[in-house]
Amino acid sequence: MAELANGIAIKAHGVTKTFGTGDSAVPALKGVDLEVNFGEMMMIVGPSGCGKTTFLSVLCGTLGFDAGEVEVFGHNLREMRTAEITAFRGKNVGFIFQQFNLIPTWNVEENVSIPLLLNGAARGPAEKAAGELLDAVGIGNKRRAYPRDLSGGQQQRVAIARALVHEPRLIICDEPTAALDAASGHKVLELLKSTAVKADRCVIVVTHDSRIFSFADRIAEMEDGQMKSVHGRGEYHAQYV
Repeated sequence: MAELANGIAIKAHGVTKTFGTGDSAVPALKGVDLEVNFGEMMMIVGPSGCGKTTFLSVLCGTLGFDAGEVEVFGHNLREMRTAEITAFRGKNVGFIFQQFNLIPTWNVEENVSIPLLLNGAARGPAEKAAGELLDAVGIGNKRRAYPRDLSGGQQQRVAIARALVHEPRLIICDEPTAALDAASGHKVLELLKSTAVKADRCVIVVTHDSRIFSFADRIAEMEDGQMKSVHGRGEYHAQYV
């Protein structure tokens, strides 16, 4: 638990992952190192196919890895059984996706309550907590609406509320603004900054969207399955403005 005392929430060292075997083997991660601090929004950038989403999947425990070490909040994922990782992820990780992944036959409040229901909460308290968070993200008046009735920006706010409702310490965002215009994308990042970036949490955003780089505390640049460099606030963004 020494990393926790030093403010390091996630520590990955020498992480490798290969898909397939023999002549069809494709190395996706080639010894990736990265540390993410508590209270930080870390963005991971790089060309398509460089391993960004694979690395995200390893960090949140949805994908195994071949070698190296991954510690999340002091827990070594290599030492945990599959069931332990699943339970840990359910309580500690929130996901925000490019395509929102809302259930079309459930209303907004029901969609946001899903993580609490999966963690064993009763429907009444889960929906009450969902409603309160929908108020917090500025869409409480839509709690009885269905996804088809919402704009893209509104659906992304629902997705953010769903990711945060069970108070996870790690929020994973995979291309959260790719389907949004510039104004909506900035509103989403402002919302994430105000509601998700806290001292006991960290946010990791995989993105190609240079419009939002200025929101990052640091930007990690991947290339060909490796972590090429990590840039401080403003350093990477400066290349694009």
